[in-house]
Amino acid sequence: MTEPETSTPPAPMPETQAPWAARDSLRITSVRAVVTAPGGVPLVVVRVDTSEPGLYGLGCATFTQRFHAVTAAVEQHLGPMVVGRHPADIEDIFRLLHFSSYWRGGPVHNNALSGIDQALWDIAGKRLGVPVYELLGGRVRGGAAVYTGARGGSVEESIERAAALAEQGYRHVRLQCGGPGLGTYGAEGTPGGHPGSPYPDGWDVGHYLRTTPRLFERAREVLGDELGLLHDAHNRLTPKEAVGLARSLEPYRLFFLEDPLAPEHFDRLPEVRAAAPMPIASGELVTSMTDATRLVTSAGVDYLRVHVSAVGGLTPARKLATLCELTGVRTAWHGPPDVSPVGAAVNLTLDVTSAAFGIQEQHVYPERVHEVFPGTPRTVDGYLVPSDRPGWGVDLDEAQAAKYPPQTHLHERWAARVRRPDGGLEAP
Repeated sequence: MTEPETSTPPAPMPETQAPWAARDSLRITSVRAVVTAPGGVPLVVVRVDTSEPGLYGLGCATFTQRFHAVTAAVEQHLGPMVVGRHPADIEDIFRLLHFSSYWRGGPVHNNALSGIDQALWDIAGKRLGVPVYELLGGRVRGGAAVYTGARGGSVEESIERAAALAEQGYRHVRLQCGGPGLGTYGAEGTPGGHPGSPYPDGWDVGHYLRTTPRLFERAREVLGDELGLLHDAHNRLTPKEAVGLARSLEPYRLFFLEDPLAPEHFDRLPEVRAAAPMPIASGELVTSMTDATRLVTSAGVDYLRVHVSAVGGLTPARKLATLCELTGVRTAWHGPPDVSPVGAAVNLTLDVTSAAFGIQEQHVYPERVHEVFPGTPRTVDGYLVPSDRPGWGVDLDEAQAAKYPPQTHLHERWAARVRRPDGGLEAP
């Protein structure tokens, strides 16, 4: 009788050693996560300390909807694996942590990985006394053109806010407008907008498809032809609806149409892109470098706009930027309130070092965020310019951060409340 086969895993190498000798005695001594919400949105930042007093790095690990899970992944799983390693072994540490969970990828694991990865790049810049962009070959432009959002409960209110942004120097504005019930993404709705429906506060795709062209028609009448206009469908449309919306917006010459399809339907993006008269930007909900690569190589996007921490940090994102350069795709990294100022500095570093740069989404942080994160980038005349300080140029005041504890479950409840008037759940 054959004995059942048993599998004994090989004895692991000591976690504190790489299979080669480090050139000096510098080592990672601790890894921890700091969660703070000075802008009302939970931000996760990883701090990696070293054996050299005062030498530490910061990285963005913000997955707002699951920040407790990311913190646990950082402190209980990934962090202990790198304590004792030399902080210069960035590529090897990235691959080690990427493969470590066996079932790899996903937003929790990748954000935890990103926090460590970006912190190691911060340390590398500080060790050499240079900004990280010098480690990537230096700048290829002086600054990054940005866009931000103008939204309102009505067409006129949205356009008034867009005009105000143009006066501040913005050359690109994303227009969103409210509507009955929940309204559209990023804009105020009218409570009870669908009386007699099972869910009076629902989102009506028909109303959205009819009224959005009116918003852009009026915008061109008031704002003229020079201002770059963008729009975010926020993953809510079917492929046919996306094509219909894109064609209805053709006369208004959008800079791009953002996230028309949910990630479950990204295989249909090439046909939407082929039928759309304007560029298509997508990738916000991608959670692996592999899936982002497929968006580019399948001809599904004109602008790749992944959330950098959701794909694992700077190390994979810089490779994606090179892929975009080689295939004629532009970058438009995700830059909402749930990217920390450290993450914003990472985005900016990618922007000024890549020939594939297209545009950068930018959130205007309130002043209390600048107090928690000294060095937070600021927009001047529609551009972001990177800091010349070593590393990312952004620090974290933990005493200030402690004044703004996060509210558990607040954001995830928002993300799961999009319903049609009949009560059926939709993508957020």
